Amino acid sequence: KLLVATYFGQLQENLYLAANLPVAGLHIDAINGHDDIRPVLNLLPGHKVLSLGVINGRNIWKTDLTAVLEWLEPLAERLGDKLWIAPSCSLLHVPVDLNSEEKLDAEIKSWLAYALQKLDELRVLAQALRGGRDSVKEALAANQAALTARRSSPRVNNPAVQQAIAKIDAGLGARKSSYPTRAAEQAALLKLPAYPTTTIGSFPQTAEIRHARSQFKAGTLDDAGYKATMQAEIARSVREQEALGLDVLVHGEAERNDMVEYFGEQLDGYAFSQFGWVQSYGSRCVKPPILFGDISRPKAMTVEWISYAQSLTSKPMKGMLTGPVTILNWSFVRDDQPRSVSCKQLALAIREEVQDLEKAGVRVIQIDEAALREGLPLRKAQWKEYLDWAVESFRITANGVEDQTQIHTHMCYSEFNDIIASIADMDADVITIETSRSDMELLDAFDNFNYPNQIGPGVYDIHSPNIPTQEHIEQLMKKAAERIPASRLWVNPDCGLKTRQWAEVLPALTNMVAAAKALREAA
Repeated sequence: KLLVATYFGQLQENLYLAANLPVAGLHIDAINGHDDIRPVLNLLPGHKVLSLGVINGRNIWKTDLTAVLEWLEPLAERLGDKLWIAPSCSLLHVPVDLNSEEKLDAEIKSWLAYALQKLDELRVLAQALRGGRDSVKEALAANQAALTARRSSPRVNNPAVQQAIAKIDAGLGARKSSYPTRAAEQAALLKLPAYPTTTIGSFPQTAEIRHARSQFKAGTLDDAGYKATMQAEIARSVREQEALGLDVLVHGEAERNDMVEYFGEQLDGYAFSQFGWVQSYGSRCVKPPILFGDISRPKAMTVEWISYAQSLTSKPMKGMLTGPVTILNWSFVRDDQPRSVSCKQLALAIREEVQDLEKAGVRVIQIDEAALREGLPLRKAQWKEYLDWAVESFRITANGVEDQTQIHTHMCYSEFNDIIASIADMDADVITIETSRSDMELLDAFDNFNYPNQIGPGVYDIHSPNIPTQEHIEQLMKKAAERIPASRLWVNPDCGLKTRQWAEVLPALTNMVAAAKALREAA
């Protein structure tokens, strides 16, 4: 017998088709497609099974079992043995067993359910439907106690953050001046050549860096020793970049374990698991941080490292931050308020960091939004709502600075032809993007859209060990100049260099800088 499973959203116009397929049953996502339940009851033939995804398979929070029973019990009476219950989708999106988490804060742990715990929740619901709520009254009471504790916890609710969110107005996300005015002031301050060169942020995470971080976490390397080791790595990165002749430098991110976890560890409202691993793709797994409460920044997160790097060079040093949308999309996010609200809380926290970097004399600040596209809903009709609050969150983060401060953003894995207008609305002074693997085809978006600001189309694929030739980089930049005025082009790799070896990075960047110099001379 066949059962067709759908998830992650509503069937809507496909309801009739799905209900009348020649199969024995239909599964629908009752978390993200709850409004489909009533219509499908009227469309599904009486001999077919209806499977309802009543436990969220994409997040790690306990389900309100009593609330589910309120609407599920009448359906069970109506459908009898034709009603099945299940998680909303495959459980590969959540970690396996919460009981393995021995170091996770006990209060926060009491609010969570990993895959095995979600199956326990399913068992409780099934027993309640078969034998009545009294048959599982202890489990339901424990569930309600955990939910009540979570709702009332001062660790979840921060009145100061909630007041700041309530005060957000349109002006908070606006730069003082339009891009042409800013660009002129930045050019006068930074004095960069045509085709300025830079990298995206990270340099190789060597075995020495990983060993020092491991020792530091284990307590066998003290704060002073760890700081000295990281500063030595930063100094090496600065020396190498100056020797290469790059125009805008980065500190290399030696101190960062992960572009999201590094910031989450320093923000109130985040927790971290030991064993919260989930599949990203193929054999690659990730351990998303847990955004459980209102977000705030107790103190500066990056200023000390960036200031140290800037002290080593007279060239501009980029401050490197992860943007609010990417932090949100790469986290397990609380389910008790809209994602847009959590994103704006992140935006306010990172805005403070942007302003502190500017106060420290950092004049180029990059805010990565690698995962902007990953948050898009499946249905295009719902894209605008998401993009509106995502772009607003970025602008809140980026736009509390003076005109002379140049804001960069970076996007990778982002086909963006269909969201180019929203990217322009972000109003970053410079956007760097991943284009090398498409041979600049991603720039087709600019054939029909006059992108107003500066852009750095990635000129070589950092995911490959191949060393790009100077000639190939020049060819790619000439292709880019057919669509974007050369005066607004930057030259850079398409992503960070964290996963590469120095032996690969140095010749590649040597050729990149040589290509930029050749393009300047030919102009």
